Amino acid sequence: MAEQVDVVVVGLGVGGEEVAGKLAAAGLSVVGIEHNLVGGECPYWGCIPSKMMIRAANALTEARRVEGLAGRAEVHPDWAPVAKRIREEATDNWDDKVAVDRFTGKGGRFVRGYGTLTGPGRVQVGDDVFEARRGVVVGTGTSAAIPPIEGLAGTPYWTNREAIETETLPASLVVLGGGAIGLELAQVFARFGVRVTIVEALDRLLAMEEPESSKLAAEVLGADGIEIRSGAKAERISHDGGEFTVHLSGGDAVSGEKLLVATGRRAQLGDLGLDTVGLDPKARTLEVDDRLRAGDKLWGVGDVTGHGAFTHVAMYQAGIVIRDILGQEGPPADYRALPRVTFTDPEIGAVGLTEQQARERGVTVRASVSPLPESSRGWIHKVGNEGFIKLVADTDRGVLVGATSAGPMGGEVLSGLAVAVHGEVPIERLRHMIYAYPTFHRAIEDALARLS
Repeated sequence: MAEQVDVVVVGLGVGGEEVAGKLAAAGLSVVGIEHNLVGGECPYWGCIPSKMMIRAANALTEARRVEGLAGRAEVHPDWAPVAKRIREEATDNWDDKVAVDRFTGKGGRFVRGYGTLTGPGRVQVGDDVFEARRGVVVGTGTSAAIPPIEGLAGTPYWTNREAIETETLPASLVVLGGGAIGLELAQVFARFGVRVTIVEALDRLLAMEEPESSKLAAEVLGADGIEIRSGAKAERISHDGGEFTVHLSGGDAVSGEKLLVATGRRAQLGDLGLDTVGLDPKARTLEVDDRLRAGDKLWGVGDVTGHGAFTHVAMYQAGIVIRDILGQEGPPADYRALPRVTFTDPEIGAVGLTEQQARERGVTVRASVSPLPESSRGWIHKVGNEGFIKLVADTDRGVLVGATSAGPMGGEVLSGLAVAVHGEVPIERLRHMIYAYPTFHRAIEDALARLS
């Protein structure tokens, strides 16, 4: 017989953990099911440990910049304290006891295993069957997408997980993929002395962002000694036990001791039992409406919904799901001002539409770019001041529909632009704001002037 509960959450990644914990704290009987680590990718193999790596790598580079500003400094990279910090401070050596206790401490019931839908409101995990009176929330996330390249299967390639977990650095690394994950990790390892090559099948890095962002990324990564092979498709991979060789289109090849596959993320929906609730198990994502409802007594949250593999999106969606299940008022999901940051040095932050996306949607576009080195703060900052502010305006409505903030602390500068896009603040009002001097965000004022 099925055990009656209020809510079952299948997958306790960032979004699922938030939903399960908040609903349990609100007094509902909640079962949370997770086969891996509670908290998901972000705290163990994503956002948190990777930013620890980035912080360490950037500190090395800042020390190397002393000669251009304030004298001399000697830098001796050491990966050991980075690996130690990830194990001890970020991941508890990949143990989720703290997260499990946090959830059960709120009154939730935790079950370790794979949850499968067996009908509307019904979930089976092992020999246990739960029937949810209010419904089921699916937050099973995504995993690294591994392309079907000849010779790749069966080799000891890395995904982001192995890259994060490594206690020793390879002498050389080939990175497949020029997206955010690939670029961030490539720069980290290069700054610790690893010889890095990036292979990107498309004609530019960060292909989903502005061309100016792609150009900047290529320039700064090149300055770190990274070889970039864009417009190069990996056709075959071989591994001789000590080195990978990636055979490229056109007959060329690149080699490295390790191979990092960073070619995107993919939702794994086939084993969830979606067919038992009338949904397609072969779908790429779990289709949801603006209340994150995927069907009768069924919600989706986080990466699995296909609205961006970002922790902040999962947390945002979790709030909507919680309100919907509790019958509380609140706005529906709105992704017009979705912010994203590539945490390279410089950081490349963006919000809303790119110029190309806006034009494809029929927006009457005017765009402007303000180079950061030409700003007062950029000139003062000197070495490491690469970056720009780009604005994408809808001239018919007189508002911004997109923006990019690239530079030192570009992700932080992005916050004001995100408010402008989300709130549809009139450009004329933005032009007449007071921008603190001398700050990086003051370059927004110059970009606004260039719009006209």
